[in-house]
Amino acid sequence: MTRECAPPAQGTGALLSGSVLAEAAVVFAVVLSIHASVLDRYSWCAVALAVQAFYVQYKWDRLLQQGSAVFQFRMSANSGLLPASMVMPLLGLVMKERCQAAGNPYFERFGIVVATTGMAVALFSSVLALGITRPVPTNTCVIVGLAGSVIIYIMKHSLSVGEVIEVLEVLLIFVYLNMILLYLLPRCFTPGEALLVLGGISFLLNQLIKRSLTVVEGQGDPVDFFLLVVVVGMVLMGIFFSTLFVFMDSGTWASSIFFHLMTGVLGLGVVLPWLHRLIRRNPLLWLLQFLFQTETRIYLLAYWSLLATFACLVVLYQNAKRSSSESKKHQAPTIARKYFHFIVVATYVPGIIFDRSLLYVAATVCLAVFIFLEYVRYFRIKPLGHTLRSLLSLFLDERDSGPLILTHIYLLLGMSLPIWLVPRPCTQKGSLGGARALVPYAGVLAVGVGDTVASIFGSTMGEIRWPGTKKTFEGTMTSIFAQIISVALILIFDSGVDLNDSYAWILGSISMVSLLEAYTTQIDNLLLPLYLLILLMA
Repeated sequence: MTRECAPPAQGTGALLSGSVLAEAAVVFAVVLSIHASVLDRYSWCAVALAVQAFYVQYKWDRLLQQGSAVFQFRMSANSGLLPASMVMPLLGLVMKERCQAAGNPYFERFGIVVATTGMAVALFSSVLALGITRPVPTNTCVIVGLAGSVIIYIMKHSLSVGEVIEVLEVLLIFVYLNMILLYLLPRCFTPGEALLVLGGISFLLNQLIKRSLTVVEGQGDPVDFFLLVVVVGMVLMGIFFSTLFVFMDSGTWASSIFFHLMTGVLGLGVVLPWLHRLIRRNPLLWLLQFLFQTETRIYLLAYWSLLATFACLVVLYQNAKRSSSESKKHQAPTIARKYFHFIVVATYVPGIIFDRSLLYVAATVCLAVFIFLEYVRYFRIKPLGHTLRSLLSLFLDERDSGPLILTHIYLLLGMSLPIWLVPRPCTQKGSLGGARALVPYAGVLAVGVGDTVASIFGSTMGEIRWPGTKKTFEGTMTSIFAQIISVALILIFDSGVDLNDSYAWILGSISMVSLLEAYTTQIDNLLLPLYLLILLMA
């Protein structure tokens, strides 16, 4: 769906407030649903966190409208603090419940740490907003203080000393990443998106450091270590080159040669040895053996290669149309951009059905390739930098208002996170029965089907608009209907899915996430799969 690109003006305040209230209502419905499902002291903390985030979000929105925020944020959306603040805490809660049901105490405690870390990061963002708001909002400060006191008190009596230190380490990394990345990448994130993305990266970096210091041979899955090392390695590589190219022109051949040489040095001299230490095997040999281990994997890789070729042809075709167009500002239509959603659905569904481990690794490799190509485009690295800038500029929308183009990376993340986030040891004893059997399909349903259908039908046939938005009632209803049809098809083609009469919960979850898609101004490719994942796991 298209959204307004300009910063909210004074005259749009009422509409913006209405859409924010509707978005908040949907988020509170999700929070209360999880609270009713879990119903323990941690879920009470989540409710308290949601209340204070609701109040603080308006302070962030005011800071953005007045231009008083410390960093430059994306201005075509509200702050998004409430929906972003609740993702990690709710995810930790449902992860704790599932791992407790599976009888896995290690990952049960891990879920508590995830929830606590999410709450700590959200509280920090709230305190930051209140600290730079003038005049200081007394009532909001009291609410945040009460909610923070309740959360800190309960966590003080729930976490071990080591877990408290781990939470504080993530918070410290988060603070430094905010200062570095938000300065280097202005207008790429809203405050909520920064909280969600940088909070997740901070947690991954801390987990990698922790596991590197305590590695024991034979413990841990190489697949999990592969994801950790690749994601953290690519982020650190980006920070390194961003700092380096402050002092030199990245568009010259000398800089381009240096870029590729340093990429090889960092990859072969840092990332591979780091992964070797964790998995105790040659990473390249392990990866080759893993990818070609079975005949099914070879067929899947060949099929995915064909889809990747088709995606490249779509990009080239749309750019050829732009070249022949008289308008210099020709942009790909909504339907053309949604081709990629259909492609990722065709990619992920066979992987989920036939080999989820292969899909896990392949998505990680694809993420690394996407990030690397974005570095090449952003730094104008020869010979492909300018070509990528020209090819990808056709598919820009208002969410790519900063120097980075992130929507295709968010699409990949939204499809992959349901595969990456659920601990496999907690799914081996039937703990993912009922609606939870659809957890791996959360990205396919929310983004691949729901968001795509809502966008296409809403923009072509929609007439009744949801108050305060450009989204339409028809788009949302067809989105819900399409996801229900998709669930029926999953039941037919995936024999491992047994819903156990949990149809009402599935329908309610899909409906809530579809309403969130209608009202949120955040990156829906990332936010919607996470909320559907949380609801299905509950």
